[in-house]
Amino acid sequence: MTDCTPTAIDSPYRVPFDGSFLTGNSPTRARDDGLDKRGREQQLREQVEQLAELQRVLYAHDRYSVLLVFQAMDAAGKDSTIRAVLSGVDPSGCEVYSFKRPSSEELDHDFLWRTSCRLPQRGRIGVFNRSYYEEVLTVRVHPELLVAQRLPQLPSAEQLWAERFESIRDHERHLTRNGTVVIKFWLDVSPEEQRKRLLARLEQPEKNWKFEHSDIVARERWDDYMQAYQEALNQTSRPWAPWYAIPADSKSRMRVIVADIVVRTLQGLQLEYPRLSAEMQAQLATMRKRLKP
Repeated sequence: MTDCTPTAIDSPYRVPFDGSFLTGNSPTRARDDGLDKRGREQQLREQVEQLAELQRVLYAHDRYSVLLVFQAMDAAGKDSTIRAVLSGVDPSGCEVYSFKRPSSEELDHDFLWRTSCRLPQRGRIGVFNRSYYEEVLTVRVHPELLVAQRLPQLPSAEQLWAERFESIRDHERHLTRNGTVVIKFWLDVSPEEQRKRLLARLEQPEKNWKFEHSDIVARERWDDYMQAYQEALNQTSRPWAPWYAIPADSKSRMRVIVADIVVRTLQGLQLEYPRLSAEMQAQLATMRKRLKP
C-alpha cells in the first residue's frame, strides 16, 4: 500500500480535503431519497447483508483491517447507528469500543495510546464510538482537562492543537500505509432535534439511564463545539482517511447513508477469498475421496 492510497468514495457528505468545510453549511437533514421509513429499513437490511458478506471475505483475505470512527454531539445516534449498520456482521470479525473519560492509566500515556491498543487486526472491522478526536474536541472546548494529562510542557493553545492535528494525520497515514482502512463519520444533529431527544431521555422512564448532566453542559457550549468540529474535520479529512458529515436528524436516513459508505468502501478494496496452490488443491481432492462413502 502506498503512502496516500485513496479510500475515499464519492458522496455528497464527504468533507472536502481543501479545508473549506463549514459546519454552518452542513445539512442536518439528508437529501430526499424518495423512500419512506419502511423503504429505508428494507434498504438497510439489504445493505447489512452485503456488509456481512464483505466482512467474511475481508476476514479470509486477511490483508486489510477497517476502522470506523464515530463522533457526534450527545443524542446524535452513534450507538443505534453502530448497532443497526453492523447487526449482521459476525461478532468474531468485529469489535466495538466506546471511549469515555480516560482512566488514570490512560492519562499516564500519550493521547493516542488508549485507542492504539484497540486497533483492529487484519481481517477485522474495528469501531470507535468516540476516539482520539476527543482530544481536539472536548479537550479543546474544556482546556482545563489538560491539567490531568500532566504534559511536560504546555505550549500555546494554537501550537498545542496544531501539534495534535499533525499527530493525528501522521497516525492515520501510518495506519493506512499498513493496511488499515480509516473511515470517519461525524453525525451532524441539529440543536432542535438534540433538544427533543434529550427531553425524551428525561420524560421516558426507560430512557432515563441514558441521560447525563454533561449532555446539558456540552449543549450550552454548542457554538464552541461546532467551531472545534469544523477545524478538526478540515485539518484531518484526507483521501486516505476521509471524514463524512452525515445528516443525523433522521435516524433511518442516517443509517442508510453510513451503511452505503461502508459497503462501497469495502467493495473498492477488491477483496477475494484466498486461492489455493495446485499442491493444496491436490490435497483437498485426496481428502474428498477419503470422505466419500
